[in-house]
Amino acid sequence: MLIKVKRGWELSENLATPEKLFINRRQISKAIAAGSLLSTSALLATTYRTDAYEKNINSPLVNKLAPRNEKFVLDRPLTSEKYATTYNNYYEFGSHKNIWKQAQKLTTNPWKVSVDGLVEKEFQIDIEDLLKKVDLEERLYRHRCVEAWAMAVPWIGFPMKQLVEIARPKASAKFVVMRTVSESKKEMPGLKQFWYPWPYTEALTIDEAINELAFIVTGMYGKPVPPQNGAPLRLAIPWKYGFKSIKSIISFSFTQTRPKTFWESLANKEYGFWANVNPKIDHPRWSQASEWMIGGSKNDRIPTQLFNGYGEFVSHLYKNLESENLYR
Repeated sequence: MLIKVKRGWELSENLATPEKLFINRRQISKAIAAGSLLSTSALLATTYRTDAYEKNINSPLVNKLAPRNEKFVLDRPLTSEKYATTYNNYYEFGSHKNIWKQAQKLTTNPWKVSVDGLVEKEFQIDIEDLLKKVDLEERLYRHRCVEAWAMAVPWIGFPMKQLVEIARPKASAKFVVMRTVSESKKEMPGLKQFWYPWPYTEALTIDEAINELAFIVTGMYGKPVPPQNGAPLRLAIPWKYGFKSIKSIISFSFTQTRPKTFWESLANKEYGFWANVNPKIDHPRWSQASEWMIGGSKNDRIPTQLFNGYGEFVSHLYKNLESENLYR
């Protein structure tokens, strides 16, 4: 008899919010009119919309038939869409959390992505053409911010490994460096804050980039990812702190030398290159031992897990790196 032993971070399938609940608001409205009972969090997750969603509901960025990858499950309910799309860090739009309205000004169509550096052939590609070369799927991921807040999100996108295969990096390439769009101070007023080392850049090792967890995001909650969450193309790497999951990506550059990324350049004693989640290594200004799920009470905190609970997928990447500060 085959017995499946659940991992410590897994959620029973019957506790995960079904896909239909956050895609079809008309059915929800009918159910409410008929007297059906739904939880408050479920209602928020199904009824909240932004203008960007409404304008792009038929976008190729989201394939409604994208299957859910059942390998990746949660240890908690999904965060309400309302909170996940209105409590955001995106410093190009401002250094506060309430930037989602300002972010709607971001032009996301057309959108081109450049691939350069140590690759067989450098190229630029429209996002629509890129999506024709990959396989979209949905994944339920935990997201842990370095500020000690967290959320659980249904992302839609494709494995970053597929992007690396399209790029065809040379054997000498050891890192992939990503850059956020930064061409318009009118659309992104935060760019006027000259003390930040714009443009926003982040990087992974090639081994991290091709790990099965690394995910390029094009959608969330069954719709295109909105500007405040990184439209139209962002990264989700759930075992690292959220600042590593770069938003609105316009380039992937392959290099042999480890770069100094945005936050590392700004404050390397607080935000290091690796940024792996670790409850035992505090930020210089606050504890990382626990986390607050946005939308819930700030008094209800959850213990932080090493690698955000994804150690079985990624811990092998960091063997023989004892001299590195892996978790800052």
